[in-house]
Amino acid sequence: MRGYFGIGVEGVSKQYNVGNLFRTAHAFDANFVFTIAANYHRKVGALTDTSDSIGQLPFYEFPALGSLVLPKMCSVVGIEIDDDAVELPSFRHPIRAAYVLGSERGGLSPEMIERCDHLIRIPTRFSLNVGIAGVVVMYDRLVSRGRFSSRPVVPGGPSEPLPKHVHGGPVLRQEDMQRFRQEPPLAEVLAAEKGGPED
Repeated sequence: MRGYFGIGVEGVSKQYNVGNLFRTAHAFDANFVFTIAANYHRKVGALTDTSDSIGQLPFYEFPALGSLVLPKMCSVVGIEIDDDAVELPSFRHPIRAAYVLGSERGGLSPEMIERCDHLIRIPTRFSLNVGIAGVVVMYDRLVSRGRFSSRPVVPGGPSEPLPKHVHGGPVLRQEDMQRFRQEPPLAEVLAAEKGGPED
């Protein structure tokens, strides 16, 4: 899969949650993790960062937003409950991205929101903690980037045998199911043939 991503936090109110976020980033094969204007203590975070992600991944500690330096053409994607944010299920992830979350108490600062190229929100009734929000976004990135087969119409995986009857209807063969699979939009097909969208 082309591209890369990193994930980090601006400010820290609960270091255990940041440790959990970094551990999850390691599990999802992130390329780097970072903090901005945060007093993050590795020993405290290690209580939940049981994979020692900071020992395995590049870790960048930016003392202030003004010191944030990212690779060229890397999009900054803020994760925040905001009226102007795009809901995550409708968001196309950039090929090169740095995702940033705010602290549980304060969220992202207005200056950080201004710095973001994109702002997304998870469509929940109320805010999630940093670790859980990071899991949702990283999982969405993984499943939306075309690494896996599309989901079949009937329950189960794409290679499982079909049930004898689907919703009380006639027996369906595997080749019949191809008629029910949705084709991706033409623009996505063309982008995939060119090696992916350059967004």
